[in-house]
Amino acid sequence: MQVRVKLGKFQLLLDLRVGLGLGKEVSFDLFPLLSLAPGFRHQFSTQEKTPQICVVGSGPAGFYTAQHLLKHPQAHVDIYEKQPVPFGLVRFGVAPDHPEVKNVINTFTQTAHSGRCAFWGNVEVGRDVTVPELQEAYHAVVLSYGAEDHRALDIPGAELPGVCSARAFVGWYNGLPENQELKPDLSCDTAVILGQGNVALDVARILLTPPEHLEKTDITKAALGVLRQSRVKTVWLVGRRGPLQVAFTIKELREMIQLPGTRPILDPVDFVGLQDRLKEVPRPRKRLTELLLRTAMEKPGPEEAARRASASRAWGLRFFRSPQQVLPSPDGRGAAGVRLAVTRLEGVGEATRAVPTGAMEDLPCGLVLSSVGYKSRPIDPSVPFDSRLGVIPNVEGRVMDVPGLYCSGWVKRGPTGVIATTMTDSFLTGQTLLQDLKAGLLPSGPRPGSTAIQALLSSRGLGPDAESWEVGWEVLLWGVSLFGRGLFWEG
Repeated sequence: MQVRVKLGKFQLLLDLRVGLGLGKEVSFDLFPLLSLAPGFRHQFSTQEKTPQICVVGSGPAGFYTAQHLLKHPQAHVDIYEKQPVPFGLVRFGVAPDHPEVKNVINTFTQTAHSGRCAFWGNVEVGRDVTVPELQEAYHAVVLSYGAEDHRALDIPGAELPGVCSARAFVGWYNGLPENQELKPDLSCDTAVILGQGNVALDVARILLTPPEHLEKTDITKAALGVLRQSRVKTVWLVGRRGPLQVAFTIKELREMIQLPGTRPILDPVDFVGLQDRLKEVPRPRKRLTELLLRTAMEKPGPEEAARRASASRAWGLRFFRSPQQVLPSPDGRGAAGVRLAVTRLEGVGEATRAVPTGAMEDLPCGLVLSSVGYKSRPIDPSVPFDSRLGVIPNVEGRVMDVPGLYCSGWVKRGPTGVIATTMTDSFLTGQTLLQDLKAGLLPSGPRPGSTAIQALLSSRGLGPDAESWEVGWEVLLWGVSLFGRGLFWEG
């Protein structure tokens, strides 16, 4: 049975293949609702003074941009998203044991509640509709689609079974549809994560957290089942540079140090002479390094010593190591280890880089997860893109040489910072756009907005017929919750 459901402004077509009931799996096939209620469409298509603005991407950058744009008293904002549900990396990238970080969804929900904001799920810009077509339909278009790709691990053996990106692994345990076919083999004793950022720590923590703790989170049921059977006891996080260059934050490090049933492995040699250099570093980096120093160099108290002694699992940081090759198992059907080049540092400050010393060592493992960074993809041939930096060239959010086109978030500045950083960045892009609108730099006259895009998508066979009715926002939030618990995309 197909039903069309309007969830506040979240409009989706649901294919109910399985009867709904407690304890039963539900498989939903979701498509965008390609029509607005007639009164709603008429309201905006007949108001010549209504700025029609399109935002591509419904993660933090997209929603924060929309939030600022809605400060204009007449602006109408349509948010387009390739996934059937909103919230981007907040939903699919934040670790399931960090629900407090996901609370920002409540703010985004309030934005979508606005009568001047609509969400269009399962519409992929660049495939289903082009950026020039959006520009014809709207007064302005903001690209906020983030960094949805990972930087490839370009070394021999990267194609072996048992090697995958941390991004795909995160998508797998968070229920991202495109990663649900991933079948990580956790039958090995040791896993190696290449990278020392927050994502790397998230993955290590999920691998080592007792399943009874994870079952209280919104991790997918499928992932929880695999993790229950996991034999991984040790996780190494490998970085090319040293303790002063780690990319994770103190919150994540502290959480890792205190993880139940685990003990840290840090080589004191890596920290020799570091104390004297702390006067030169900013306070956040200083606090982080001091915590690393204490963990590596100081003898733990009796209670902590007893906790570590009883731990059945361990994690460690390997510094000054650069991956050169993933070593195959004897039968060639999997990974057996990683060959690492020993490095040393040259330069000072931000210019510090790792250079090989000529020494090599092998680190045995059965699972390799690459966490060497995210990157954005070009979305449309009409949009300029800097492949080297992985960003859209822009000045204060204005896409260079393309009037009326803007960008915000990671695709604007690169995959750096936290959600608060993206909020500030997106507000600035929204402010720039509204300034251009006030200055008369955007197209004048009415624009059809989603009405024109609806017609285009329908003409391309993306507008199935169905009955429709209204349901409350609680159903959307319930649906997203079920999605996280593995009730979607499992049938």
